[in-house]
Amino acid sequence: MHVLYEEEGELRAGTVLSQAPASLQIETPHGRRSKIKASHVLLNFEQPSAAQLLADGESFARTIEAEFLWQCCGAGEFGYLELARDYVGREPTAVEAAGVLMALQGAPVYFYRRGRGRFQAAPESTLKLALAAIEKKKRVHEQVEAWTEALARFECPPEIAALRDELLYAPERAKPETRAFEQACARAGLSPARLFERCGLLADPHAYHINRFLHEFFPRGTGFPEHEVPQGPQDLPPAEAPAFSLDDVGTTEIDDAFSVRPLSGDAVRIGIHIAAPALGFGPGSPLDAIARGRLSTAYMPGRKYTMLPEDVIAAWSLDHGSARPAVSLYLDVALADGHIRAQTTRLERVDVAANLRHPQCEALNAAFETGTRAGLPFEEELRTLWRFASALEQRRGRPSAGAATLDYSFHVDADQRVRIVPRVRGSPLDKLVAELMILVNTTWGTLLAEREVAAIYRVQSTGKVRLSVHPEGHEGLGVSGYAWTSSPLRRYVDLLNQWQLVAALSGRRPAFSRNSDALLSALRAFEVTYARYDEHQRAMEDYWSLRWLLQEGVGRIGATVLRENAVRLDGLPLVSRVPSLPELGPGARVELVVQQVDLLERSLAVRYDRTLPG
Repeated sequence: MHVLYEEEGELRAGTVLSQAPASLQIETPHGRRSKIKASHVLLNFEQPSAAQLLADGESFARTIEAEFLWQCCGAGEFGYLELARDYVGREPTAVEAAGVLMALQGAPVYFYRRGRGRFQAAPESTLKLALAAIEKKKRVHEQVEAWTEALARFECPPEIAALRDELLYAPERAKPETRAFEQACARAGLSPARLFERCGLLADPHAYHINRFLHEFFPRGTGFPEHEVPQGPQDLPPAEAPAFSLDDVGTTEIDDAFSVRPLSGDAVRIGIHIAAPALGFGPGSPLDAIARGRLSTAYMPGRKYTMLPEDVIAAWSLDHGSARPAVSLYLDVALADGHIRAQTTRLERVDVAANLRHPQCEALNAAFETGTRAGLPFEEELRTLWRFASALEQRRGRPSAGAATLDYSFHVDADQRVRIVPRVRGSPLDKLVAELMILVNTTWGTLLAEREVAAIYRVQSTGKVRLSVHPEGHEGLGVSGYAWTSSPLRRYVDLLNQWQLVAALSGRRPAFSRNSDALLSALRAFEVTYARYDEHQRAMEDYWSLRWLLQEGVGRIGATVLRENAVRLDGLPLVSRVPSLPELGPGARVELVVQQVDLLERSLAVRYDRTLPG
């Protein structure tokens, strides 16, 4: 004897080996023996074999129209054998009974299951809705296939073209357009960007890359909402001496400036002045919402997306010819050894005498190291600051900038021509600015910690740099209590810390406690956003480096081996893989042949040509 039974929602058949009141021992057509419950058996039969019943039952089920069964069964609950008798007009054979059962189980839209072998017809209204949904799904599937075939011919349907940016940067998987586009990419073996390019809808690689950044961070556009420009307090005392700043060309958010005033004896008073937007607006204000939404100024070659609106920056930046509110750190310093004899922090109004730029002061780097004169404005003040910075660096025991490390400045003209200018870090002017910023950030971070005012600190342990609400050490800089406070116009963490610092100096209750949700959420959001900004900046620098290779028609280029088959190209912040590179140690110099530059994929194919003499 054979049985048809249900197991794990599926119909199976087997030959009975032994039988008990509540169970059966069976052997399946594949030879596997198992024990099943008697209550799971739906049909006992002698002919045909178990395997043949399943095959013939499926064939018979395919001849049955589900809609006809639905019309015949009535509204009440029924067993499959009852319906099988009505369907064939007699006692059904095992194959016919199994076929009707399979047809019922295979049409869940028409029949609801009410137990093993028992069913009930779906209500007419529900059935109509379900059938309409199935028909719609079928039409969508056909449409998806039609779109996919058109894309495979590199013909982009208008429905797909209208969603180009969404499909490139943030596709919604549930949309049929997305399914069609992804299927077409898979069939053609192309990336989404390359497929759109082949369809003639992506002619500008630069726009493609920059729009990825804009889509992620500025989906509603880069403009600022309506806002008021706050005015600073008018009762701030004036600073002791005029100040001057030193920045790169193109810097518009001038956060920091310096002053130097001789004191009696062999000493000077050095002032480090930081723009003070915290005196104009506070936490919870509309401008705070703007700054917190952006968290930092984002830099791209030829572009900049500021954290604060330009009119607000103009009102608070330490620009030449203005008197602006500032938080100032004053240091009485012995000229002989750079020892700090006294220090104090003040809220005041600073007269800015000049905004110096690195290129116009470049001659001072050599002049300071050789002890000569360059005849430039504020030369003596800058020389004094450099000597003080050198003493600070020596006491810390850490370099403020890696010596001989190259930075690159990108200058993109209106006609999209790019100039890439390398600059060696660790010069006297670089050291001057870096050391004074380390000093002011450490001093004010320590002040906040001593007064038990919450702040966000930048810490480093075991090589990993992170943000923390606790004043832990920064191993790389050799300092403790390092809180970013020097760039409140450009970084939200600095602005938040400045609010806390101003409150501490003014004797007011600070806006944030160490465990406040607002402080901790700002910390987390800043870390994520700042890292993503940096990734986009490096991606765009790679793009413009590749663009420069094409622009200059570079066919051969020197490079330095970094590790295995990775090299850094000369004059560019670009690292490339060279599969043909022979086994050479780090630092080896090679010449490469440029084979292909792909701006859309931001990729470079180069071939090893020869090893250059060391």
